[in-house]
Amino acid sequence: MNNPPPPTRLWSLPRRLLLSLLAVGALLVSMVALATPASAGTTLGAAAAEKGRYFGAAIPAFKLSDSQFVTILNREFNSVTAENEMKWDATEPQQGVFTYAGGDRILNHARSQGMSVRGHALLWHAQQPGWAQNMSGTALRNAAINHVTRVATYYRGKIHSWDVVNEAFADGGSGGRRDSNLQRTGNDWIEAAFRAARAADPGAKLCYNDYNTDGINAKSTGIYNMVRDFKARGVPIDCVGFQTHLGTTVPGDYQANLQRFADLGVDVQITELDIAQGSNQANAYAQVTRACLAVARCTGITVWGVRDSDSWRGNDNPLLFDRSGNKKPAYTATLDALNAGGTGTPGPVDTNAWYVLVNRNSGKALDLFNRATNDGARISQWSRNDGTNQQWQFVDSGGGYYRLKSRHSGKVLDVYNFSTANGAAIVQWADGNGTNQQFRLADSTGGHVRLINRNSNKVVEVQGASTADGGNIVQYDDWNGTNQQWQLVRVG
Repeated sequence: MNNPPPPTRLWSLPRRLLLSLLAVGALLVSMVALATPASAGTTLGAAAAEKGRYFGAAIPAFKLSDSQFVTILNREFNSVTAENEMKWDATEPQQGVFTYAGGDRILNHARSQGMSVRGHALLWHAQQPGWAQNMSGTALRNAAINHVTRVATYYRGKIHSWDVVNEAFADGGSGGRRDSNLQRTGNDWIEAAFRAARAADPGAKLCYNDYNTDGINAKSTGIYNMVRDFKARGVPIDCVGFQTHLGTTVPGDYQANLQRFADLGVDVQITELDIAQGSNQANAYAQVTRACLAVARCTGITVWGVRDSDSWRGNDNPLLFDRSGNKKPAYTATLDALNAGGTGTPGPVDTNAWYVLVNRNSGKALDLFNRATNDGARISQWSRNDGTNQQWQFVDSGGGYYRLKSRHSGKVLDVYNFSTANGAAIVQWADGNGTNQQFRLADSTGGHVRLINRNSNKVVEVQGASTADGGNIVQYDDWNGTNQQWQLVRVG
């Protein structure tokens, strides 16, 4: 038997042939990678995040002791709303005496799970403490504005969006305000509340929230006119919440209604979604979800509860999980709609917002090391705590590029000394709007993006794929590694 020839070693081949073979191999690898479809989100929160949105649930604090409830909540949702714990009667039961235990329990749980929090609601004609119900005129106005200021200040920097005012418009065909003790303090009470909320928490989105406004009708048009007036006069309103408590059908002009508000320059949010069970429930949920995805400024959806047994609507069974915690057909239809909708291309960031950037590989946040304020201070990764040294604002440089400004120092991310080399340090520096301070967003799967520098065309990465606190942030060639991918978590 003849012995087989010795195997050819790559390093024994002529250099030109070796380079050709390596190039072909790289091309084949890239073709396989390009042929692999983007993974669909397997939970509501993950699927929504891939489209740049949140999918949340309203929860009561006491349900956090229910293991089945918490399992579903943590698995499926990336946002929460406090059902009652942040309302006036809960947070100021006696005038000037504030209590935040229930709200804090919900907030702390959400933050431990990486969820954003919607605050609900600062002022409302219902669920007022008894002492406020017995007040009127100037005394009530002063007490209401003090309440807004105190609560929004307490939660400053921790709330994604506040329902500053809830349900202030009347039902029926008038399109006017609801008669209430708050309305009787003067027609400008809503404006005063929004101005107080902005002063107390400049980073939170400030929303007006109401029901029976799902289609274009007298009530929604009355609210539309108020928002248009507020925007024209510079009253600080950022978003409008559509509660979307539906029967068995969705209004035919639902999406058009969302869009007309978005066209005023505000975000729209679906804030209390539930739909009565019936043969059309799954289709109706999918329809609402598709409408949100079709409106660029629809930033998220919140369902009012988790399981049917958690709903305020009794036997309507209006939620996505049944009373035993099982996924209903409405769940599947909603998830499918989330995964089918949109392109996954990163949309424009909100230049008024603050974001924490969480690395996909390490799960840690982009961090201004040791809370420095000097030019040249290094940027690292650190366990997420949402401190101001981990909060960044996108400042528009034009052409799809942004500077990332630190909330703590006011300085921006900077590729040191205009370097174009792999491994060059990312530091902070005074904002000169240089090309080494400008970054564009490139899409990666799963709701993550890469940050590509305008000067070097390299991306921001955690050096060496480190998972340690203090890991260095540098630039490197873009290979779409998980250490180069960042999730933008809005915190203010």
